[in-house]
Amino acid sequence: MSASPDLVDVAGTPVTPTRRTEAEERVAARVGGALEAVFDAVAATRTETAALLGRVLGEGRTPTTADLAALRPGLHLRLARHELVSGLGFVAAPGLLGDVPAWLEWWQSCAGGGVRPLLPDLDPGRSAYSDYTHWDWFALPRDTGRRAVAGPYVDYLCSDEYSLTLSAPVEAGGRFAGVAAADVYLRHFEAAVLPLLRELPRPARLVNARGRVAASADPAHLAGSLTRGADVTAVLERGRAVAGAGVRMVPCGGVPLVLVVG
Repeated sequence: MSASPDLVDVAGTPVTPTRRTEAEERVAARVGGALEAVFDAVAATRTETAALLGRVLGEGRTPTTADLAALRPGLHLRLARHELVSGLGFVAAPGLLGDVPAWLEWWQSCAGGGVRPLLPDLDPGRSAYSDYTHWDWFALPRDTGRRAVAGPYVDYLCSDEYSLTLSAPVEAGGRFAGVAAADVYLRHFEAAVLPLLRELPRPARLVNARGRVAASADPAHLAGSLTRGADVTAVLERGRAVAGAGVRMVPCGGVPLVLVVG
């Protein structure tokens, strides 16, 4: 079978369906690899936080913000190691801590290679962003027990930057305790993945489990827009490519992100 005349690679060579499929699988795998590096930082934070909370609960105490300060050396180290990560930490479920109703043990990278703490206003009487429990990066891990890629969205709570947040649930004492999470500025994510998407001969975009476009080389589907009619969840659950409705959807390894090629 010959390729359609308009499907050519960057050198102008016609691309057969087999070559096209192989290229899509390769791009999806490379995108997944880039985000798995970020999820490694999330996983280390999750493990360290669960162990810390487990020790405190084992002592018969209710955790406090002072206990969470023990996470800081690890958070600082991971921020320095992972160039895509702009912010990292643990976000407590409301009611977990004994001294405050809600808390983010969160640190951000800053110019010059340093780190700084996030000091958000979580007073519901003053801040419109005090209730973080409805945001996808918190709600999806809480409700599904799985990792999540949320966004892109304007992160008014942390940076005022257009960002993605990668998160995973943390459990302690047999119950949900909050999420470990990492922020990635969209501009940094696009710099890493758009060259890969542009290698493909057909318009391509990356879509999260909610159907929101995380990055796009398709002018008809901009970053931040919603993809309708594509069953992204089914692709993620099956873990294999699906074709239909004029698109091919390829999971990005074990990362909750799907490559959609039109």
